Amino acid sequence: QVQLVESGGGLVQPGGSLRLSCVVSGFPLSRYDMGWCRQAPGKKRELVASVYMDGATKYQDSVKGRFTVFRDNAKNTVYLQMDSLTPEDTAVYYCARLDRSGDYVDYWGQGTQVSISP
Repeated sequence: QVQLVESGGGLVQPGGSLRLSCVVSGFPLSRYDMGWCRQAPGKKRELVASVYMDGATKYQDSVKGRFTVFRDNAKNTVYLQMDSLTPEDTAVYYCARLDRSGDYVDYWGQGTQVSISP
């Protein structure tokens, strides 16, 4: 069965950094586009970063230049490096497998809480 297991969330101060990891199982990672979604209180879930099968990436404007998404297919792992964090980044972050369009989620993990506060 498809499983996406996130880790690496936590509480950091503004300007800090975190690296999230997503270990996948139940499907060949190399054959799928992947991404990271987040959901903040009172907000809808949004896809903030995508990494495609060929390694190309796409970012929401709000995180571009601060977040980096990358993948290691041999380790069945997708990463999200988050730098220069602000309180607006506070959310539950979900690893996501994307459908054939590359923009819509067909599976997601349990989520990991990221909180940015002084």
